[in-house]
Formats: sequence, C-alpha cells, structure tokens
Amino acid sequence: MKLILLFLSAFTLTNCFAQPKNYEGIWEGEMEIGIKLRIVFHFSKDTKGDYTTKMDSPDQSAFGMPTDYTYVRNDSIFTGIERFQISFAGKLIDDTTMNGSFKQAAAVPLMLKKVIKVSKLKRPQTPTAPFPYATEDVTYSSGKIVIAGTLSYPNPKPNQKQKLPAVLLITGSGPQNRDEEIMEHKSFAVIADHLTKKGFIVLRVDDRGTGKTTGNFASATSADFAKDVEGGIHFLKARKEVDMQKIGLLGHSEGGMIAQIVAAKRKDINFLILMAAPGIKPIDLMTEQNLAIFETMGIGKKARNAYGSLYKPIALAAVTAKDSTSRMLTTAKVLNQWLFGKDSSILKELGLETKASQKGFLENINSSFAGPWYKYFLNYDPAPNLKKINAKVLAINGDRDVQVLSESNLAGIKAGLKKTKAVYEVHTIKGVNHLFQTCKTCMVNEYGILEETISPKVLELIGEWMEREVRGDHSR
Repeated sequence: MKLILLFLSAFTLTNCFAQPKNYEGIWEGEMEIGIKLRIVFHFSKDTKGDYTTKMDSPDQSAFGMPTDYTYVRNDSIFTGIERFQISFAGKLIDDTTMNGSFKQAAAVPLMLKKVIKVSKLKRPQTPTAPFPYATEDVTYSSGKIVIAGTLSYPNPKPNQKQKLPAVLLITGSGPQNRDEEIMEHKSFAVIADHLTKKGFIVLRVDDRGTGKTTGNFASATSADFAKDVEGGIHFLKARKEVDMQKIGLLGHSEGGMIAQIVAAKRKDINFLILMAAPGIKPIDLMTEQNLAIFETMGIGKKARNAYGSLYKPIALAAVTAKDSTSRMLTTAKVLNQWLFGKDSSILKELGLETKASQKGFLENINSSFAGPWYKYFLNYDPAPNLKKINAKVLAINGDRDVQVLSESNLAGIKAGLKKTKAVYEVHTIKGVNHLFQTCKTCMVNEYGILEETISPKVLELIGEWMEREVRGDHSR
C-alpha cells in the first residue's frame, strides 16, 4: 500500500508541473516512398481546447483536406482521413519538431518541423517579368462563353505590315488555367515564353469555368472545348499583326485530341503540334494507362492483366447507362461476372478482396463516369479526324509517359496521317513523362516533385520545327 501511495504522489507532482503541449500551427515534413513527398498538417484549436486538422500534399496539388478526427494523448497527436485510409501519429520532440509515422497501406516515418508558411516549390523555368516581349490580357466570345487569356508577341509590337505566325495553346484534361498549371508547373507559360522569344505570337487561355473564363466546365465535353478553340481562331484572324495563313494549334494530351477535331473540320489551320495526344481510341488508351500506372506501383503482371479484362467493359457499361440506377446495376453485373472464379491473391493485390472494397470500387466507377465528358471522351475515335487533316503536323510523346503511351498512340497518329496529304513528323522523346519532364521514377506522383517543368530538348524541338516548317527557315 505504501508503494502505491508513493506512485500516486509522483504521478500527481508530474502533472502539477507539466506544461500543456501546443500543437497549433503549420507542420511540414518530407517522407520517402521511393520518391520524396511533402506532407503538411495545419493543426487548429478551438476555445474548448479541441483540435481540428487540415492536410496538404503540395507535391500532388492537394490542399486543405479536412481530417476526420484529431485527438491528443499525453505528448502525441493523432489524426487521419478515413476514406483514404490515411493516419498520422506524431510525438513532440520539442516546440518545433515532431517525430511521427504516416500510414497509408504501409507505415512510413515522417518528421515534421513547425513552419511559418509552407515552403514554395522550386520552378526555375517559370518566366518572370520583365519579359523581353509584350503581353496583353484579352477576351473573346465562344457563343455565350467569354474566353479570357494572354496574348504574347515579340517586341516591338507587330503592325499590319509585319504579320507573324500565331499559335493557340490547348490544355489537357480537367479544368486548367491559361498556363496549364499542374502542381505549380506552368507548362504553357514556359512554352509561350520560348516561342514568343523565337518570334511567334502565342495565345493561351483559361478553360471555360476556370480563371477569368465564364461558363460551366462540368457540363462540357471535348466537342464544346473544340468550339472554344474555334472562337480563338476567329480572334487571331481578326488581329492585324497575325498572319492569317499561318495560324496553328498546339494541344497537350486531351488538347491534342481537340486540335484533331478542329483541324479535321477547318481548312484554315496551317500547323498542328500534338503533345502526348491520343492516336488510338481513348477507351483503349485508358486501359493501357491504368495498366502502366499499376506497373509503376509494383502490381504484378497477372493482376494487371486481370484488371485489364475488367476496365474496358465496366467503363463502357458506365458511360452508356441511361441513368444512375441502370449504371449501378450494369456495372455491378460486369464486376460480379469478372469476380467469378478469380484467384483471391489477385483480388488482394488489386484491393478488391472484400465486399466493402468492391462496393467502393463500384461507387468510384459510377461517380467518375457519370458526366457527359467521359461519355464523349471514351467514345471518341481519332482515326476519322486524322484522315482529314491537311495541316503540317508535329506529333511527340515521351517514352516514359504512363498516361498516353507513346508506342501505340504515335503509331495511331502516324497511321492516320499517312492517308492524308499532311506533311508530318513523329518523334518519341527519350526519358520524359506525360508532362515532358525529364523524369526519374516517371510515376504520376513524381510530377510535382521534379523541379523541371518541361525538358529543354522538347522546347528546342518544337521551336526549331516551327522555325523550319511554319516560318520557312529551312536552314534549321
């Protein structure tokens, strides 16, 4: 009894003199998962002393994600996002350092430092003012949509007698601003800077419903975006400094698909630059994409092939369904037929071994493919449009691209253009990913970690091709 009393006394004294720990503030760290990935927690405390948390993954352009719980036990704090199966446990070392463990599938050490603000990513290629050329904020109409963008042109400003070739840049999938900004990489700002310095006029614009452009992005399809591009062509043709005979399009990813649609329809497009553009049906492209990404994640060949036999039928079932009820029923039927007789080890590797995981997979498929964009996109066939193109074409892809695989898509573009009178070049760029960055692991989650926005050799290839084929400088 005496020993117990001594223990209680010591416990009481410790708590009397212990100072409450303060976790409030911004805590930033970097974890190693084959690549280095920054994680940031914003811990806040209310008047009752209860904590709430928001999490950032800056290198993946994920910001302000609220966690589902935050609680403190002794000198440690715990938080997590249940839908992503993310959890973090951190223990204070001192007022500015926390040693912790971040878990998502597997636990990874994560040391956090308290910071005043989140560190900025290094993007050395992003152009900064003052520029050695002129820029102008412009607007024009596409039906009821007001498109906003930036027009850049060499100094001194061209006049009616000094007409120059012009190129309109078309962004890839998803709502993007005029710089095609992804994880603080401003690819189109870099391309525009490079081409304007070489003497070309460049127009880059915000997608509808993005930045200063009006309209609703969510209800639009690639066909609608093609109409917006046509509005840009009309705008350029109305500019006195633009050579109307030398207007072209540069499209990245889906932007290359949109460029195909416009160029097949119009005869006033002088040139096309297709960067990682679809050359095969997008449903086949997406199947390849999923399998390539799975391979970078270490998923085995048997499991990848098994998933490949599921993706195409379930995606098509989702986009062709008339409503949400029929979509759920038809996709569930496809999944159940696929599950029949599947080896449990394959299901486990794909994360589909439980009823709960299968339900989550179906919900994700049905929500992802519910909108009009996917229905149009997955039913698109580039072949008919490629056969109608008479413009000069430069098609390029990175050999490390896991989103639009170079071999199949460049082969598809080449096959289509062979049946036209188009003058074209097709190039596979060694060592670059879907964003045309010189990559290391070349996984999607590396995009934001790399400092390079776009490979200088890609910029030079585009610039030299335009000088030679568009401006007519064949000394290049």
